[in-house]
Amino acid sequence: MTRKLIQSTAVTGGMTLISRITGLVRDIVFAGLIGAGAGVAADAFYVAFRIPNFLRRIFGEGAFSQAFVPVFAEYKTRATPEDTRAFVDHMTGVLGVILFIVTLIGVLAAPILVMVLAPGFLDEPHKYDLTVQMLRIMFPYLLFVSLVAMAAGILNTYGKFAAAAFTPVLLNLCLIGAALWLAPRMAEPVLALAWGVFLAGVVQLLFQLPFLRALRTLPRPRLKPAHEGVGRVFKLMLPAIFGVSVSQVNLLVNTLLASFLVTGSVSWLYYSDRIMEFPLGVFGIALATVILPSLSRKHVANSHEEFSYLLDWALRWVVLIGLPASVALVVLSGPMLATLFHHGAFNAHDVRMSADALMAFSAGLLAFIFIKVLAPGFYARQDTKTPVRIGIIAMLVNIVLSLVLVFPLKHTGLALAISLAAFVNAALLYRRLRTHNVYRPLPGWGAFLLRVALATAGMGALLAWGAGDIEHWLAAPTRDRVIQLALWITAGLLTYGGLMLALGVRPTQMLLRKPDGAHSDD
Repeated sequence: MTRKLIQSTAVTGGMTLISRITGLVRDIVFAGLIGAGAGVAADAFYVAFRIPNFLRRIFGEGAFSQAFVPVFAEYKTRATPEDTRAFVDHMTGVLGVILFIVTLIGVLAAPILVMVLAPGFLDEPHKYDLTVQMLRIMFPYLLFVSLVAMAAGILNTYGKFAAAAFTPVLLNLCLIGAALWLAPRMAEPVLALAWGVFLAGVVQLLFQLPFLRALRTLPRPRLKPAHEGVGRVFKLMLPAIFGVSVSQVNLLVNTLLASFLVTGSVSWLYYSDRIMEFPLGVFGIALATVILPSLSRKHVANSHEEFSYLLDWALRWVVLIGLPASVALVVLSGPMLATLFHHGAFNAHDVRMSADALMAFSAGLLAFIFIKVLAPGFYARQDTKTPVRIGIIAMLVNIVLSLVLVFPLKHTGLALAISLAAFVNAALLYRRLRTHNVYRPLPGWGAFLLRVALATAGMGALLAWGAGDIEHWLAAPTRDRVIQLALWITAGLLTYGGLMLALGVRPTQMLLRKPDGAHSDD
């Protein structure tokens, strides 16, 4: 298992890295085109884009994938190839009809959706109308990207992670093209971004089809809601919707509250969240994507001990990567935002405001990654109800904290509320797995945590000394900012790695082993 998991995680992480890099390029282009606080275009676009993205988490790689992958893995393991293909065909047909109906309702109800989710926009008619117009253009993206997520679930279950992980790159390329080529040709340039989102959905779906054909799993949609496998997916999906929706509901609540704050608040939260999502996507989501099919297979095979070992291995990697990444983002929040976005319409004030939010988001990075890894421990066992109950608690915590912190800390308080709620979510997921004896930690966790903490502290001290004052970064030319940031990130990585080696942590210690100490290659 070690070789395959590390290889698959590296491939997925590598493709996700390309996606995140092109995503950063996309956001840099966006910052120059629409800025943040200078006008209404940025806030209008990011609110409109957030609504189909929220639903994508339900019908796409969120609740649906978490329900679909374990059931599909069971079919692939126990059923005939014919029955497996029939399940995929019926699932595609039913899902496609549901998505079409939801998309149609979304397009027609766009004015109501914007009014409910961003009521503060009603005081600015142009911002409201622009948001509604873009939402109508972008809503069909939900249909295409959800089918893309289903295709990705099939490919991942077959161990084909590269194509699925690369697909988001196409969204970024379409949006960059729309911003650079189409926007200058339109009276309202921001509308070009909405059309870029629509096109990206079509391109992503078409990209997946040849890979499905190669595996002989290209769906032939059939409409049979009563199919046993389809029924099981939706039965698992219903509670999973609430579980996956928690983080998205948190973001929507924050968007609602931010819509009442000064113009730019929504965008400051967006840009800071994008930076925080970089390590979360490259490592956290990549790791979660890889272990879900593996955990599902262990559950189907009743390999309870190996199930626990796999979780332990993943959690050690979370600490090893997540803790230093969190500290580095907090310390380098200002320099990163200044380097990446301080040009065009994105001014120095936008950098300072976004940096405050990024520090608050980054404080919760470790918890966000823990959730990504702990939740598959439930989904793989086809338990979608427990994460729901825990998620609801975390959502209520976030809402209360948002209402309390938004007054003294403005948009930064909203980001901090999400981070604190994430720690509550992660702690409750961990406690549940432990109390039900699903996860049994291997020996050596105390010493491992101490070594990671010491190495992280050393790295953090170096970066804090090197980062200096934000005004220095704002005044420096772009070229100097890029060089300095690259040098300090490199110095941080070398410092952390060197300290870990000096403290006795070796790469071989991070390999997954069977109870007898032999390597597992499953």
